[in-house]
Order: sequence, then structure tokens, then C-alpha cells
Amino acid sequence: MLEFMRRHVKFFYIFFFIIILSFIYWGVGPMDTKDKENIVAEVGKYRIAVDEYWRTYEHVVRFYRDLYKDRFDEEMEKKMKLKERVLDSLIDEKVLLIAAKDLGISVSNEELNEAITHDPAFMRNGVFNKNVYLNRLRLNRITVEQYENSRRQELTLNKMKRLIWLSVDVPDTDSLKQVSDERLRKMLSEAMLNDRRDRALKSYIEGLKMQIKIKVNTEIIS
Repeated sequence: MLEFMRRHVKFFYIFFFIIILSFIYWGVGPMDTKDKENIVAEVGKYRIAVDEYWRTYEHVVRFYRDLYKDRFDEEMEKKMKLKERVLDSLIDEKVLLIAAKDLGISVSNEELNEAITHDPAFMRNGVFNKNVYLNRLRLNRITVEQYENSRRQELTLNKMKRLIWLSVDVPDTDSLKQVSDERLRKMLSEAMLNDRRDRALKSYIEGLKMQIKIKVNTEIIS
């Protein structure tokens, strides 16, 4: 079992990392994507600005510091190639957004409104509160338009991921029959399914990258 988990850790990481970035929409602020000197990467018509990259990077570093505490240091960060992974994930997200547009996948105003009004961050006493919503955005220096555009993109990405995951067959669990603990067997079965989903998602994105013009300028973040 341990060998199985060791072999598949990298795919769990891909899945987990992309999901983390999908939920980073706080602290976006205004971004100048017209100035090419401030562009880290161009993915089709999408541009990844320097401040977008660094804000995402800081969120991810903070996450790992909370996760690993004192064990997370500069050496560990380098081993994880965090800077490269952050940029790769941002590029992957833009690639998926391009694919979603080509496939006609979008998020309606009703879906967006439902996601916002059911977000615990904007509730008071279990009910959506518009003042809480607006104050939260103001504190994070985000306009309503910026937040809703970012949230719409997040929901679109989730639709794309679910669509890709639906194409993945449930793995044959015969090899797990020897595991007597039902709870452990279920956990391993879910791990195998997530592994396949990770592979399918990454394969789909890599295939799309071959068809999309991508320009990267890593010098400005090195």
C-alpha cells in the first residue's frame, strides 16, 4: 500500500495544486496587463501579470507555511519548485478557460449569484448579507466587478474539470480485496480514482498547450 501511495503522490499534488489556485480570488486588485514589461506569460489572448503571479505565489507560500509550520523553509520551497509550479498552474488555468470558451461552457448570472449568496464568507447568522459582502471586498481592495469576474472564472474552471473527470472510468478495485479494513479500502479506491482524474486533467491540458500560443517571461520573476 505504501508503495502505491509513493508512486502516485505526484499526481495527487497536481490535482491539489490546481484546485488551490482555483480558489485564489482575494486581493486581486487592479492589474495592468497592457504594459508588456509587467507580463509574466501570454496564453492565447490571456495575460498573466506580475502582480497576479506574486499574489498567487504569496497565497500558496502562506498555505504551505500553515501546513508544514517550521519545516517549510527556503530549501523545501526550492525542492518543490514552487515558483515554477505556481506559474505552470496559472498557465493551466488560462488554457482551461480558452477550452471552456471554445466548448461554449459558461456560467450564468443565476449560477454566479447562487455561488456568492451561499458563500459562508458573506453570511451573517447563516444568511447572505450584502453589507458583509461589500465590506469584505472593500477590505481586500477588490471591486465588485473584479471579484465577480474572478469568481465566474473559478466556476467555469470547475465546470471544465468536472467535464474532464466524467470521462474517467472508475478503477477496478479487485486488487484491494485483500484489504480487510473497509474504511482503508474506500480511501485507497478514492485515491486511485483521483489519480486517474489527475492524469486525465493533466493530459488534456498538455494536449491543448500544443495548439495554443504561449509566451513566457520568467526573467521578471526569477
